[in-house]
Amino acid sequence: MTRVAIVTGGTRGIGEAISIALQAQGRRVIANYAGNEEKARAFSEVTGIPAVRWDVGDHEATLAAVAKITEHYGPVDIVVNNAGITRDAVLHRMSYEDWNEVMRINLGGCFNLAKATFPGMRERGWGRIVNIGSINGQAGQYGQVNYAAAKSGIHGFTKALAQEGAKYGVTVNAIAPGYIDTDMVAAVPAAVLEKIVAKIPVGRLGQADEIARGVAFLTSEDGGFVTGSTMSINGGQHMY
Repeated sequence: MTRVAIVTGGTRGIGEAISIALQAQGRRVIANYAGNEEKARAFSEVTGIPAVRWDVGDHEATLAAVAKITEHYGPVDIVVNNAGITRDAVLHRMSYEDWNEVMRINLGGCFNLAKATFPGMRERGWGRIVNIGSINGQAGQYGQVNYAAAKSGIHGFTKALAQEGAKYGVTVNAIAPGYIDTDMVAAVPAAVLEKIVAKIPVGRLGQADEIARGVAFLTSEDGGFVTGSTMSINGGQHMY
């Protein structure tokens, strides 16, 4: 049986690595993206994974997209909520729009995808949801009250939904990446990035494939006894 998987933000960075890893497991992967048509097209051409555009923070658009995916590919058994944005600023300079947009997409996207797929997983007696949190949702980060709050909310969302899904064969887990070698981190000034790496005990940035391998395990049959957990993949930068 080929299980259908949706990976949001699935054509770039960590999401791209996750999409490819799930495809290698034999999943029928559909990658969501928000706006970069050129990158999405190139991704699909190389991988053969279809890319579907919609705003995960838009509730009705998400319900409609999942309905179309289900009609075309079959019921969705695996969801990876990876899509996220940053709108960094210290609080006294942060606009409400910057606060709301990060919450709408990063945390609201998790609700929207779960709302669209969890009932079906529950009825069929099998499902896997993995939400991508962040080390900054665990430890906080200067200038990121919106991002840290949204990612921290993802960790709480995960634990609560896991309790609802457990007896129905639906696991819900989170992964909290540390600093990963992606375009987002590459945009950090070199001097700042050097200081960040100096605080990582293993002495390097993480790789997107390392996050993807965690997702691959949590969404597999072997991960069936793991639910409500947050897997920290951060090189030892934050231990608790």
